[in-house]
Amino acid sequence: MKIIEKIKKQINNNLILIYMKGTPKNPSCTFSEKAIQILLKCCNKFSYVNVLKNPLIRNELPKYSKWATYPQIWINGDFIGGYDIIKYLYKNNELQKIIKNL
Repeated sequence: MKIIEKIKKQINNNLILIYMKGTPKNPSCTFSEKAIQILLKCCNKFSYVNVLKNPLIRNELPKYSKWATYPQIWINGDFIGGYDIIKYLYKNNELQKIIKNL
């Protein structure tokens, strides 16, 4: 399976998906850690991909999403953004509404 096809499958098969550095219990960067904290305030269940353990995904996802940095948050197949964007959405109660309406 081509890596882009694998990425598309991951995005389509998970309602809430975060591509991050590390894991939710052991994040490897501050932005991933803060993004996880926000997601945990909004929902109990989400999936993740550790891009540090998946170098092909780490290299190809930015081309697909047109977003160069990590973390990347996808909800219901749509790219939401990175940490700064979900922080903004959370502070404005928009992220909670998006997740509640899933």
